[in-house]
Amino acid sequence: MPVRELDVRQLLKDGGMPFQVIMETVESLHPDESLRLLVIFEPIPLIRQLSERGYRHCSTKLAQDDWEIVFTPKAAAAAADNANAPAPDIWPEPEWNLDLTDLPPPEPMERILARIETMNPGEVLFALLTREPVFLFNELRRRGHEWAGNFDASGSTYRIMIRVNASARVA
Repeated sequence: MPVRELDVRQLLKDGGMPFQVIMETVESLHPDESLRLLVIFEPIPLIRQLSERGYRHCSTKLAQDDWEIVFTPKAAAAAADNANAPAPDIWPEPEWNLDLTDLPPPEPMERILARIETMNPGEVLFALLTREPVFLFNELRRRGHEWAGNFDASGSTYRIMIRVNASARVA
């Protein structure tokens, strides 16, 4: 999935208002294109507005006054997720269960990737997260692993099952 980057940190630090630039960039995105927005705070009102326009987000605090927000079109993300979720109902029971809901990003992703490195081909990991792991999806795809995930009924916990793919393991 292509990702366009927009860095408005300096504009914000200079007292500018990047809303118009952000919205123009969003309007120019292709239907399957994501936006990686670099800001100095988590822009909750913008996140709500883009959610209403069909984007889901993943916020990551990189450092003090340094945030990365990835907005992904919900339809494109769902299609990508489904393409990598071949019939998890026939997968074996998870060998590993991780509750990572109390950890800040990027620690959940780091722990999942570390655990996967120790797993045998075909084993399954189940994890609970507080947000949809957009960057983890890219890493899993790159490494050739399969996954299926969604939010629970409350919408507050993201559940993901990952099956280690023997042919694509990172050496």
